[in-house]
Amino acid sequence: MAKNYLLIYSELLATDIELLCQNIKAPSNTLFQNRKSSSSVYANIREANYGQSKADMLSKFEIALKECSETEGWLQLLFNTNGVDEETYKNYRNLCGRIRRMLIASCKTLKENIK
Repeated sequence: MAKNYLLIYSELLATDIELLCQNIKAPSNTLFQNRKSSSSVYANIREANYGQSKADMLSKFEIALKECSETEGWLQLLFNTNGVDEETYKNYRNLCGRIRRMLIASCKTLKENIK
């Protein structure tokens, strides 16, 4: 069976963000929102794999895409306020970018298949 890299990367993101938030000093709201959005990326991608229809899968992927963008925003805020160093920020930003590109491609394919 082929590996589901979208699911693998989103699980990695959610896990790593959770561990990061456990080990840094930052405003609790920022940490909470970062945890929430990154875990939502993973949860929605996971749900999409068992979508009731292609339209349901598309909806879940689109939600994951929004949450991925939100995660990037919270990471930017953590970096801007010295909650994380530049290398850490860039690593997570790149992972978000990889997930975002995969989600955009998946959404495009699903939209074409629904037509």
